[in-house]
Amino acid sequence: MRTSYSALDQSRDFLVRSHTQPYSVCVASTIIPMILCPKCQADQPGGATECVKCGIIFAKYRPPVSPQRKQVSRDRSRWVFLAKEWLVDSDTSTDSLTFAGRVAVFLLLLGWGRAFIFTPLETNYTGESFLHLINLPFHEAGHLLFIPLGRFMTILGGSLGQILMPLICLATFLIKTRDPFGASVALWWTAESFMDIAPYINDARAMDLMLLGGVTGKETDGHDWNNILTMLGWLEYDHRLAYLAYNLGILLMLASFAWGGLLLLKHYRRLSP
Repeated sequence: MRTSYSALDQSRDFLVRSHTQPYSVCVASTIIPMILCPKCQADQPGGATECVKCGIIFAKYRPPVSPQRKQVSRDRSRWVFLAKEWLVDSDTSTDSLTFAGRVAVFLLLLGWGRAFIFTPLETNYTGESFLHLINLPFHEAGHLLFIPLGRFMTILGGSLGQILMPLICLATFLIKTRDPFGASVALWWTAESFMDIAPYINDARAMDLMLLGGVTGKETDGHDWNNILTMLGWLEYDHRLAYLAYNLGILLMLASFAWGGLLLLKHYRRLSP
């Protein structure tokens, strides 16, 4: 009987051993990511809110700004303040009659400027407008003004003269009379002057435009921009330079609208009780 029990135990052990399978246990990673302190660069445990070495609180820490960056930021703020002061805040008018006059001028320039902007350069719309007659005396005076600087500057002086005059008016309005709205009108005039000389530049090779003496450039020794671009060796770029001048005029005109509109809005708010 004992023998049979022993045999049974042995057979049970055999069965257990024969069914034993290898197994593995997966252990979740418990590695905690480390971070660096932004101030002392010491290792910190993940999720830390303050440095274990220097004690700074991460959420409140701001890296130091170099003196050079501080100076640049200070200079930039100063220039922004000065620009705002001279271009906008120096206008303190509260007169309703002045406001009405400014609105009328603004609307006139807006409509006139729209015609300049949407009319193609090739039509010479600016050269045939009333303002061309206003620009002409300053153009001719520019030739005389630049005579001491040589032949090239004497020829270029005509176009420079008609652009410098509205710029002088702009500076006078800003510095002398402290009238930013008047300066915005002068900027509009400057833009129109650039657009006025663009057809002249565009005609440098063709020389078909009628000049002041009732003749074209072909019937004389050329006109201003034919001579200027020939002397520079840029005659083949006349159309590109013309469009550059015309597009610059458009950008300046749009800037004058934005400037004048802002001043009118602030003037209107000062009228409100």
